Amino acid sequence: MLKITPYLGILVLIVSIGGLWYPALGYFMLLVFAAIFLSSPFRGRWFCGNLCPRGSLVDFWVSKISKKRKIPDTFRSLRVRLPIFFLLMGFMGYRVANTIGSFNTFEKIGMIFVMMCLVTTSIAVLLGTFLSPRAWCSFCPMGTAQRLIGGKKYQLKLEKDKCISCKKCEKACPMQLKVSQTEKKPDCIKCGRCVTACPKDALHF
Repeated sequence: MLKITPYLGILVLIVSIGGLWYPALGYFMLLVFAAIFLSSPFRGRWFCGNLCPRGSLVDFWVSKISKKRKIPDTFRSLRVRLPIFFLLMGFMGYRVANTIGSFNTFEKIGMIFVMMCLVTTSIAVLLGTFLSPRAWCSFCPMGTAQRLIGGKKYQLKLEKDKCISCKKCEKACPMQLKVSQTEKKPDCIKCGRCVTACPKDALHF
């Protein structure tokens, strides 16, 4: 986790709320998309745990009121995640395609991004409040894309001879992954909290 990570949540609020009056803020989403697709081939879901404004919002703000329940296993299933990915991306692409060439195209496309950000952030906050802060991140379309592109990259390594099975790493994991049990973790967001929590320095990237 970077030093700026806890403060990035304000950006998603600025885009989601401020964008209703200033649609151009929606184009911030393009920067996010670019960062995701540039980083994921090399570090998988690293963006999610370090630079994602929505991830920061749920981790450091929503977590204070979250019920912190178990994230349903169905949320992690690609059978659920892939249809959500294609549905949301297809809908956004359809809206943008139908807007090109119309009056005030720039603002209208910006508003499409704003509304997409507002809707998905609202879902993330609701799930984060009543389930777990990172519940949305378990099936987030951008998280799914990063998993497919670079899920095998920059893997967390466990030195089993040092592990004492205290499970502190799993308690610290915001994605509720079985850190000490599963070799490959394509949905690990590389936040490093498990590394920090380990009393035996058995974890590293």
